[in-house]
Amino acid sequence: MEFRHLGTTGLVVSEIAYGNWVTHGSQVEADAAHACVAAAIDVGITTFDTADVYAGTRAEAILGDALSGIRRESYEVFTKVFWPTGEGRNDRGLSRKHIIESCHASLRRLKTDHIDLYQAHRYDIETPLEETLRAFDDLVRQGKVMYIGVSEWTAEQIANALRIADEVGLDRIVSNQPQYNMLWRVIEADVVPLAEREGLGQVVFSPLAQGVLTGKYKPGEPPPAGSRATDQHGGAAFISRWLSDDVLTRVQQLEPLAASAGISLTQLSLAWVLHNTNVSTAIIGASRPEQVHDNAKASGVKLDADLLAQIDDIVGPIVERDPGKIQQLAKRP
Repeated sequence: MEFRHLGTTGLVVSEIAYGNWVTHGSQVEADAAHACVAAAIDVGITTFDTADVYAGTRAEAILGDALSGIRRESYEVFTKVFWPTGEGRNDRGLSRKHIIESCHASLRRLKTDHIDLYQAHRYDIETPLEETLRAFDDLVRQGKVMYIGVSEWTAEQIANALRIADEVGLDRIVSNQPQYNMLWRVIEADVVPLAEREGLGQVVFSPLAQGVLTGKYKPGEPPPAGSRATDQHGGAAFISRWLSDDVLTRVQQLEPLAASAGISLTQLSLAWVLHNTNVSTAIIGASRPEQVHDNAKASGVKLDADLLAQIDDIVGPIVERDPGKIQQLAKRP
């Protein structure tokens, strides 16, 4: 496993991070989840990503159990706040009340006294941005949070947050967590240039397009049993955009390129994401330990210019690049 800094901070993270968005507490049972976390540690992954909303808070609890007993200084845990975690009117959003209360709840579930990276899971149009930033800043000053980041914010929203933080002397955002992969490149036009200027790193989710870029989904065939496309708890809805025959046919055409490089298509897809130097870490998910071992082998893989050009020739017509596709505004339900 190789390592990078989170943006221009001093925090070092593993190139491959382990995340439990639609697995822990949903797609796989606790024992399998623990085995995957153990596999992640075995291959040198030190960075773990979750969120309070995943599996209705169960994902955080399972991750906390899986990491229990491991030296706290040896890993980094990332979690998020925004989406509803209860029935109350204030059990959602980025108000001071919800951020502080959610942080305390996440700390209890994760069985830790601090969160290494606490992220605003979406942008809240109903809360003043300065209120949100001051709440995060208070948590940093209390030692409960080490760094703050955002997820799926536009360049304009990130820029406004940085400006306010600088004007009033608050802790700055250091990262953004976007969806990013060979097929979905909406951050490249605006977000990445801003992040490079301001020292933010990308904590990428869905680097394998929910498993489509592993090549296991075949055009004209039903999804494999037990795959994310069959998970009715959220996975199936998210992956559906990638399951057209045109997309799947082009993905199959990437297989010979991976073989020529001596790696699997999964490893090629992860290495492609890590080729972007603004990416600090790419988050993988897994339902079996062997998937973790296979994915981790992408760390340190270098792709030459000819191979990158061939990839673009194949997937170019289906790549989404429009920055307007970033989930710009999220209104609290």
